[in-house]
Amino acid sequence: MTIELDLKTLEAAAQWYVNLADDNEATREAHRQWLRDDPRHAQAWGRVERLQASFGRLDPRAARPALQGARAKRRAVLKVLALLLGTSGLVSLGARTDPWRKVMADYSTGIGERLPVTLPDGSRILLNTGTALDVSFDESLRQVVLREGEVLIQTEPDPSARPFIVRTEFGDLRALGTQFLVRINPASARVSVLEHAVEWRAPLPGSEPVRINAGQQLDFTSTAAHGPVPLAKGADAWRDNLLVVSDWRLGDVIVELSRYRAGYLGCDARVAALRISGSFQLGDIDVVLDNLSGMLPIRLRRFTRFWIQVEPA
Repeated sequence: MTIELDLKTLEAAAQWYVNLADDNEATREAHRQWLRDDPRHAQAWGRVERLQASFGRLDPRAARPALQGARAKRRAVLKVLALLLGTSGLVSLGARTDPWRKVMADYSTGIGERLPVTLPDGSRILLNTGTALDVSFDESLRQVVLREGEVLIQTEPDPSARPFIVRTEFGDLRALGTQFLVRINPASARVSVLEHAVEWRAPLPGSEPVRINAGQQLDFTSTAAHGPVPLAKGADAWRDNLLVVSDWRLGDVIVELSRYRAGYLGCDARVAALRISGSFQLGDIDVVLDNLSGMLPIRLRRFTRFWIQVEPA
């Protein structure tokens, strides 16, 4: 008999899958008792086993980046849960939509968050707001897949001389012993090199690499590139919780600030062309908006806490 499964039961099955990675008899016995407690538990666990048959062994250790803390363990549970939901018919969202992209990612940040990560080789990544990435290291390659958002990467030399590759939907970036930024935009990406150099290669057969040296940046799509050009002032200021702008359009400033604030933040076309320079703290975007309204002939129209429109004063 098939029993309709609820989200809570599927989440419990995902939690048990991750817990069993500890590989001790007490955990295994507790799991067996959980299966006996309710027919729905056994049915949910059967779905986990069918996933194993479909995708191969879902090694919990491989599905998570070293579970050394509740947050990392929670990410692993959500990954397995997302797979279960994807085969259950409970959701229609695909894994490529933004919410699932973050759930399935090895590391991710929400709006306004930053997250430092140390990779197995000692390289360091700082995730900016709204970022999702996966990490894959093997005997021949060190690879980071940037799904969305922005990162600051500091690579370390590798004794095995494995290349360090950042993969994006717009092409691959090869680090040449370097410190650099990568940002995914809606229809393109940007690499900004702070130290040494990076090579970009388009995802096209026979494409030639483009070298970007320290102090340069490159905007690119999957078929073309603009630059390299001199590095924009304040490109890495976000790591210090700052937005630094020099003669920016107000409309562009508002777009940038909206990355750090939940909800909708818009700018009326009548004031979008106003120019502004300065440094702004990213810790409280509402304070920044209030400061802008004191500097420029604009006003803030607050429809709700999560909906603000910048308009002419």
